[in-house]
Amino acid sequence: MSEMDDLRAVVEKLAARVRALEDQVEIMQLVAQYGPAVDSGSAEATAALWTEDGTFDAVPHLRMRGRGDIVDMVNGGHQSLIRSGCGHVLTVPHVVVDGDEATGRSYALNIRWDAGADRFWVARVSANTWRWARTAQGWRITERVNANLDGTAEHREMLAPPRQPPSEQSSVRGADRGST
Repeated sequence: MSEMDDLRAVVEKLAARVRALEDQVEIMQLVAQYGPAVDSGSAEATAALWTEDGTFDAVPHLRMRGRGDIVDMVNGGHQSLIRSGCGHVLTVPHVVVDGDEATGRSYALNIRWDAGADRFWVARVSANTWRWARTAQGWRITERVNANLDGTAEHREMLAPPRQPPSEQSSVRGADRGST
């Protein structure tokens, strides 16, 4: 192998690592947009985080299919929450990218204002599982399941690490790293 071939291989590995990092950051930014969008009542901006046919299951309250259902949720019952004062705070998700698809898990907190007590309180802590897809518009949510951490075993299990060995997972620190 020539020096030029070695250099080309290093550049290709670095390009793959940069793309993996960019994917991770774009997905995290997508998740970070949810709280501000939904809590400002920006229905179209909230729905645009999903693919056209994306799903959002807010277990056990509401099952949304497609952007239209998400717009309806924000413009509907969600309005009473935001008028009373609330914030949706999502933690940074653990993300596993596999080509043009990704999966992840995280927490979400629903924090509400209590005017009588002049304080905020945590109304809900939930487990979230995510599926994302790379689209022509960038990464978008294809599925989000949000389930209350109310002691239900299935909800806790949503937060468990993936069952496949780490060596089989795609990640920023995958086999492409080499010795660069």
